[in-house]
Amino acid sequence: MNTNTSDREVGDLALLGLMQFISPALPIGAFAWSQGLESAFELGWVKNEEELGAWLEGVLDDGLSRCELPVLARLYHSWANRDCQEVTFWNDWLLANRETSELCEEDIRLGQALIDLLTNLEMHPQLHVEGAKQLQEPGYVTMFAWVTQLNHIPVRQSLLGFAWGWLENQLAVACKALPLGHTAAQRLCIRLQPKLVEAVESALCLEDWELGPTLPGLALGSAKHETQYSRLFRS
Repeated sequence: MNTNTSDREVGDLALLGLMQFISPALPIGAFAWSQGLESAFELGWVKNEEELGAWLEGVLDDGLSRCELPVLARLYHSWANRDCQEVTFWNDWLLANRETSELCEEDIRLGQALIDLLTNLEMHPQLHVEGAKQLQEPGYVTMFAWVTQLNHIPVRQSLLGFAWGWLENQLAVACKALPLGHTAAQRLCIRLQPKLVEAVESALCLEDWELGPTLPGLALGSAKHETQYSRLFRS
């Protein structure tokens, strides 16, 4: 009986740790970036709730499930195995797949902000610090994998948490810039929750050779955002 209680407590703490690091209140500045979504509004590609839902589903199917999520799982295991060479490889792979300067800058700046936060929270194991120093520009996905395995959050839940944080951020962008009503945002949350689960399940089944995003529209929108006359977000 005591063993079961202990196991449950560890699981509860891991869940709370995950909730902490996907919270919009996490002070890393994620609210300042839209991942090209603001440009989609400006260009008239996304004009309402239905079109936003279709856009987000597309990014999940052709982006997160084929890029960030499967690589997050690989980075999680690489950190857990203290394999700094693999960590560096997948970090560089992710940055190479950022198709515009804004998307690359977003990943790097959020990664550095998370490192700074972890340092201030004294959550850096020395061995991992030495490994991280081999990374020239550690990205956000890389550091998110670090902190989730550090907090003993299971891989699947780590991916679900990452996907949920992405969705919340995108809907917050829409509420500010589309604009989308908050009730409509909650409808999209409910609608897309099964899609998040599907994306995670797909990501966990992919082989290395199957990885890679296919989001030409997002890349084009992000490139146009760099010269957009008036904007609220940095990407």
